[in-house]
Amino acid sequence: MKITYVGLIKVCFLVFLLLCATVLLNISWRQRDSSQSLQHCNSTCSAKYLETKLKEAHLTGRHKKWETYRLDAKPTSATGQGHQHFAKEPLQIKDLFIAVKTTKKYHGNRLNLLMQTWISRAKEQTFIFTDWEDQELRQKAGDQMVNTNCSAVHTRQALCCKMAVEYDKFVLSDKKWFCHLDDDNYLNLHALLDLLSTFSHSTDVYVGRPSLDHPVETVDRMKGDGSGSLKFWFATGGAGFCISRGLALKMSPWASMGNFISTAEKVRLPDDCTIGYIIEGMLDVKMQHSNLFHSHLEHLQRLPTESLLKQVTLSYGGPDNKWNVVRVNGAFSLAEDPTR
Repeated sequence: MKITYVGLIKVCFLVFLLLCATVLLNISWRQRDSSQSLQHCNSTCSAKYLETKLKEAHLTGRHKKWETYRLDAKPTSATGQGHQHFAKEPLQIKDLFIAVKTTKKYHGNRLNLLMQTWISRAKEQTFIFTDWEDQELRQKAGDQMVNTNCSAVHTRQALCCKMAVEYDKFVLSDKKWFCHLDDDNYLNLHALLDLLSTFSHSTDVYVGRPSLDHPVETVDRMKGDGSGSLKFWFATGGAGFCISRGLALKMSPWASMGNFISTAEKVRLPDDCTIGYIIEGMLDVKMQHSNLFHSHLEHLQRLPTESLLKQVTLSYGGPDNKWNVVRVNGAFSLAEDPTR
């Protein structure tokens, strides 16, 4: 009985192995057939899909769009050269937030000129940040005049106080670009729009002109223990500068709700330098240098007359700076129009 029982077990085991081998061979054959079918589909399905799309596009009158369709197609430029160059961002004056910093002393002789010239073309986009409740100016500018309640003295603290108010008011707006100007700047709106249209407001953009030919080096009081130094470029406020909304929002930890004043005090820098410190030093975003912005420190007589319409800002020098005068041919004499 024992021999018979053992022999029966061996026979059952051999039958089991035979069944397993049969099942495995069947699975292998099916996978091979499926693979061959899939390869055939890969070689024909894409072509059939594109052929179908071409027919659909032709029937709907959009065959030109599909003539160059490829699964690996790359964006083409507006000029049709095939490079990955995207069209300019549509930009209008209403997308700008233009902040003009001034003080009580210059309401008459400076702001009146601005309001008669370029501000008259961008009234709703231009906000005047001052330090005195001027009723006459309020009647002209309305809510566009912002009394910052900052000091009227020309100190670091007073300048940073106004810049802090400018920044906060821009963040609360729905504008795409924050542009800061002084009250002695003439702004060419068309040139500004052309320049900013080459960027995207949702990316990190800080554009202006430095007043120095080298970056500023200062003690790093924010990142380290104060023993190291930090180098950065900044755009001078005297020539004007612009910041994209995307970048301005990233500045919030060091600039919003009074933090700008605190940051300026820690680094002991004036307002425009503090802007550069935050952007280049803290956020590691490089400034875009532009020669289209001009301050009163330059010799604007060197600018070719034919290039004036391309400049974004020009700065008023007055009679005490005869080199900072742009001569423009016109119907008025210099006596009638001394600000020309």
